[in-house]
Amino acid sequence: MRKTAGAEARALRLAKMQELVEAGGPLPIKQAAQRLDVTEMTIRRDLSAADSPLAALGGYVLATTLPGADRYSLDEASDQHAAHKRVACERAATWVQAHDSLFIDCGTTMAHFAEALPPDMPLSVVCYSTNIASILSRRPNTQLMLLGGLYHASSATFFSDEGLQYLNRLGVNKAFISAGGLDLERGVSCSNFHEVPVKQAAIRSASQSFLIVDESKLNRLRPAFFSPLDAFARIVVGGAPAPGLRKQFKDLPIEFARPSNA
Repeated sequence: MRKTAGAEARALRLAKMQELVEAGGPLPIKQAAQRLDVTEMTIRRDLSAADSPLAALGGYVLATTLPGADRYSLDEASDQHAAHKRVACERAATWVQAHDSLFIDCGTTMAHFAEALPPDMPLSVVCYSTNIASILSRRPNTQLMLLGGLYHASSATFFSDEGLQYLNRLGVNKAFISAGGLDLERGVSCSNFHEVPVKQAAIRSASQSFLIVDESKLNRLRPAFFSPLDAFARIVVGGAPAPGLRKQFKDLPIEFARPSNA
């Protein structure tokens, strides 16, 4: 199949960046944008695609074979730590009341959260991922608002400036946020840079924000920082981490949920 002009241009940019990284090591994203005469957002979109040989980490372009450059894939993540994700989401779902207006983040964890909501409870929900929207669309008493834009297959999400502006104008009373990493000093992070402004807008617009993760995300950093930990009214972690690890997070509004068979 013949490539579109946009796909060919993207392939050329990736090839040029790969040459620069191989010749000089990690390349600042700002410098890459200047060298290729495009915006930094274009560079980040190029790097976020599932077939990119490069990744963004800490403001740099680097080869995906380097430590820390692992890529998030919704399909790959779907079966990892599923029981821990499910029990955390079941706990978080008890914080939802009838007629709440919610923002539900993307990712496999949040699919468990959408499934955990009482099926007939009347709700208004904003989301930006197809897997979450598919679950919510089957709920008879849920008013669903899906933010549109450019589709990112790796996380089944949409992003656009128009969608972000719409979210900024909305007022939701509860935002439920997922993350790829939770670190005491560095805060909360994810793998995809295009998700950052959406998560941040949701946290700003919500009266209360809640973080849902499984225990594998503790003391872990991902490339894209999006929030300090004090932005969250409550944090729920699925799993049963070792006592020493739990103790590190004792000063946070955090609770641990473990599967009944754990």
